[in-house]
Amino acid sequence: MTIIVAYAPRPEGRAALDKGIELAGLNKERLLVVNAISGDKPDDPSRADTVEAEAVEKRLAATGLDAMFKVFVRGRSAVEEIVELAESPDVTLVIVGLRRRSPVGKMLLGSVSRDILLSVRCPVLAVKSAD
Repeated sequence: MTIIVAYAPRPEGRAALDKGIELAGLNKERLLVVNAISGDKPDDPSRADTVEAEAVEKRLAATGLDAMFKVFVRGRSAVEEIVELAESPDVTLVIVGLRRRSPVGKMLLGSVSRDILLSVRCPVLAVKSAD
């Protein structure tokens, strides 16, 4: 069984990673951490640069879990990548991070988180960062 973490190099992405590591360890599941961007914006702030990717890989290796970090930079959106991965019958959960929002912003989720929540068939866990 596999847990997918939708990762972005921001506090909410790191919170999702933390929760994914915790749950994969508790449930003895495989962990797939995915950083997906469309590829049409080379300076996209959602893209994990080399330093960030190495830090995530090092952290995953230190957990002893069956875990993998994948970066997808293609013509597809992050939502499309996550939804396709979540179609696998062994995926039990998708974890997304949410950032803190103003009172008005609380009425709306971020578009990627919202679209993942509405599109995947398996359960989705949304976590907030402490920042």
